[in-house]
Amino acid sequence: MFSKFLKAPKYSLIKLSSIVYLLAITISFTFSISATPRVQRNIQPDELYELVRLIVNQNYLDTTYNNQDLDIWSSERRYKDKIKSYDDAKKAIQTMLASLGDRYTRFLDKEEYADELQAIDAKLPGIGIQIGLDKTQKIIVIAPIQGTPAFKAGLMPKDEILEVDGTPTKGLSIEEVANKIRGTPGTKVKLLILRNESEKSFEITRAEIHIEAIPEGQAAKINDDICYIHLSTFISQDAAKEFANKLKQLNKCPGLILDLRNNPGGLLDNAILLANMFLEDGLDIVSTVDRDGYVNTKATGDKRLAQFDGKLVILVNEGSASASEILSGALKDHGRAVLVGEKTFGKGLVQLVRDLPDGSGINITTAKYLTPKGTDINKIGIQPNHKVKLTKDDLEEKKGPWFIDYDNIVKPETALNENSVKDIQLAKAISILKKELNQKAIP
Repeated sequence: MFSKFLKAPKYSLIKLSSIVYLLAITISFTFSISATPRVQRNIQPDELYELVRLIVNQNYLDTTYNNQDLDIWSSERRYKDKIKSYDDAKKAIQTMLASLGDRYTRFLDKEEYADELQAIDAKLPGIGIQIGLDKTQKIIVIAPIQGTPAFKAGLMPKDEILEVDGTPTKGLSIEEVANKIRGTPGTKVKLLILRNESEKSFEITRAEIHIEAIPEGQAAKINDDICYIHLSTFISQDAAKEFANKLKQLNKCPGLILDLRNNPGGLLDNAILLANMFLEDGLDIVSTVDRDGYVNTKATGDKRLAQFDGKLVILVNEGSASASEILSGALKDHGRAVLVGEKTFGKGLVQLVRDLPDGSGINITTAKYLTPKGTDINKIGIQPNHKVKLTKDDLEEKKGPWFIDYDNIVKPETALNENSVKDIQLAKAISILKKELNQKAIP
């Protein structure tokens, strides 16, 4: 089974010196998926390796394979009698894929692939926290997700995780700590936390965490004329439906601010469905070009989950990638939206995900995508119409994206009050919409 992906960097709500791990979401990419994995079967380690090499040979976008002959990576020539275990196969596959020089083509072990599929369903087992490394390489809590077991138990940002079920975290990677915290819903995990130089113990019952594309309280009215929706991810199959429902609940919105900052992507279909809510019929949304030069163009149709005809401003930054760029690029090219913020990430490659017989998988770059005007934004990004650059001082003074501050996540109504907005990019978006709405009202 192949499933189309447009992949972005790993998800991070808050920028740290290293990757942030979400213990209910471990990846967050832009992709389109159409089937479930086949029934698992046993496969010899060397056969697994050769199967992956064959998939790369037949599907990888760069037919020069980073200026090398892919035959040199055959198991007979490279690893004859050396791939004897699953770990051997995994290391050999990772080494071969690394030689392609493409960060988005990667091997997913059984657990990682299961996580990827579960993330699409937006339901993952865990306790509902984001963890990361601080500057001293300590494992810390970035934020608990509102309403989850971690949130209800009282875990807080900057809590240092000292132990998981009695095992010290010192020397462990984020992934290793995440694996220890995750588990079957209904089972318990014990965490030893250091908070303000005091140790605290927590016993938390794991649950199936529902991940919302629009977090609680993050679809609201700024004032009577301006609505705001923060779409944090496109990964869940319900993301576009969530957006449509929120838009309907907000009712009359002459102006709308769609916040795509720090949105690393998700399902390609969501980007198409969302674009369809803003554009007229028959307009191009995105084109993909494969290794043979074949172009496939997605355009708007007449079936819509919702329709918005008002003024539109989209907030973007360097964390806006993949599906976020497809949507914002399409709406900018058609003059439908004004983009505010900073240049987007610049991820214009398409991945397919192939499930492998043993339950693992591979993400492989198979095409590039272009905006409606034929622009290749890979490694370039999309420039906003109105650039609002954030300085280090702005971030320290909490003038950046309001939702990266835990206090705001708990009480979004304060951060989204027109009279108390500290987020300077959001303030600029409000200013632009107010001006456009006033101009429209003048006879």
